[in-house]
Amino acid sequence: MPLSQWVIQDNQAASAVVGRADEHLKTLEDVLGVHLTARGNVIQINGSPEAQETTRQVLDLLAECVYAGQPIRRQVVESAVSAVKEGAQRQFLHLLTETVYTTTSGRAVRPRTLGQQQYVEAVRDHTLVFGIGPAGTGKTYLAMALAVQALKSHEVERIILTRPAVEAGEKLGFLPGALEDKVDPYLRPLFDALFDLVGSEAVEKSRERGHIEIAPLAYMRGRTLNHSFIILDEAQNTTYEQMKMALTRLGEGSKMVVTGDETQVDLAPGQRSGLKTAARILESVAGVKVVRLGERDVVRHPLVADIIRAYQQFEQGKGDTGDEKRAK
Repeated sequence: MPLSQWVIQDNQAASAVVGRADEHLKTLEDVLGVHLTARGNVIQINGSPEAQETTRQVLDLLAECVYAGQPIRRQVVESAVSAVKEGAQRQFLHLLTETVYTTTSGRAVRPRTLGQQQYVEAVRDHTLVFGIGPAGTGKTYLAMALAVQALKSHEVERIILTRPAVEAGEKLGFLPGALEDKVDPYLRPLFDALFDLVGSEAVEKSRERGHIEIAPLAYMRGRTLNHSFIILDEAQNTTYEQMKMALTRLGEGSKMVVTGDETQVDLAPGQRSGLKTAARILESVAGVKVVRLGERDVVRHPLVADIIRAYQQFEQGKGDTGDEKRAK
């Protein structure tokens, strides 16, 4: 096979592109079918002419990430490959400068994959957005960052965060305490994300002033939510009726983001998920956008993407054990 090379002048940047123990080069070899050898600030590329050109363009993007101060993880490498293959280098580079929100500690919240970038743009451009994907893809956190930014810039008057009080088959009646104590565990992830974005003291003050409301989905019935940024989280656990009720709460000057993971439905057997049905029914309606995130958009520990991939293979029948086959 023909041989070419890619050169970067900065040795420190070269080390970041290559990764610890050449981990990023190994990812590129797996994905692109090339053989890469790093010598200082030079990477030799062995493969077909087309694969070599793709590899050089991906390495260029990764170098831009390093110069922009962005950490390179496996997901970033895979996202860069996708960007080159799809001709979306400009969108990928936009990730380096896109800032959704800056926290009180000065940390920039930004999309970190092409899928997340598309999700952010969809929320900005549409009245109703469905963000569907596995755990760790930033569906809820990015939506909340956009909501906080919209509140601070006076685009809306309040943020309403809600989710169904259904988790892994447990029921509220089994939890101790008054109703507020019972629903708190279901809403805690929303509190945690808000605390991370604006701080616990600011959250409590905003709640007292009515600028932020966090409540179970059942509390939304009968209301019209005007001039609000509404986030319906864990929507895979809504029933058909609950989802219809929630969507029709949308009032004047409001925006709604519905997030969920279709593979983690905790409803009782026989109940259909309102998320799956609503996304299918409304996908072609003007003002509505359905964004589907995947394993390459996972930004938690790299192992999370591998776990998701393994479960997908198992559920597709590729990973059945002998016990599973006998049980069928």
